[in-house]
Amino acid sequence: MNDYNPAELTVIMGSRALQDGQIVFAGAGLPLLSAILAQKLHAPSLAILFEVGGVAPRIKNLPRSTNEARSVRRSVATPATVDMMLYLQRGFVDVGFLGGAQIDRYGNINSSCIGTPEKPKVRLPGSGGANDIASSANKVFIISYHEKRRFVEEVDYLTSPGFLNGGNDREKAGLLGGGVERVITNLGILEFEAKTREMQLTALHPGITEEEVLEKTGFKVSISEDLEVTTPPSDEELKSLRALDPEKRYLKAGEF
Repeated sequence: MNDYNPAELTVIMGSRALQDGQIVFAGAGLPLLSAILAQKLHAPSLAILFEVGGVAPRIKNLPRSTNEARSVRRSVATPATVDMMLYLQRGFVDVGFLGGAQIDRYGNINSSCIGTPEKPKVRLPGSGGANDIASSANKVFIISYHEKRRFVEEVDYLTSPGFLNGGNDREKAGLLGGGVERVITNLGILEFEAKTREMQLTALHPGITEEEVLEKTGFKVSISEDLEVTTPPSDEELKSLRALDPEKRYLKAGEF
């Protein structure tokens, strides 16, 4: 069963990043799928929060969004959205898990528009709770397809803050959370240098080369001296993941 497509690989790597006992505030799509998979495989006490949904639900069937009945199954509470955001601001959320249309070298995310707000080429869904998550979660993971049009020198619109312009800009802005810790893609895993806060490649997935990552990144990305290679998805991981999304709504073989 060890044949897998880029979406399956990325979701499994995302699930591995989550630990038992954590509280994760999950965005829609692949972050949600990664969190549910982690809960089923190795993190039974992982508590999942949604912007509109339940606290620590036990999800059996994959919801189509984070604000439907299946996202509150067996929840311990169903607070109002404003209360969910207060959990972030009070420091209760260990991990915020997000996607985005554009990501820059400092982990800033655009999910609002391609082009200018005045004359957008493409209008995107917008922030929802993503700005709150990026601003206040103790740390943030981003999950994304890896290509130049997504990994850009500068985002067209700053929807959700990473490290702004690098260095200690985030702290100067008064943002509560710790910022982006990890970016998980179909090519590898990227983290951020401690001083500059610039993105750095720290792990490659099996069969991927450094040159391929550099070619598909729209800015200069450094390579860690301790570059690792990730462990391929196991049969158990793939079987569990495919059972969650049998219709392949998220797990299509192409771009996701």
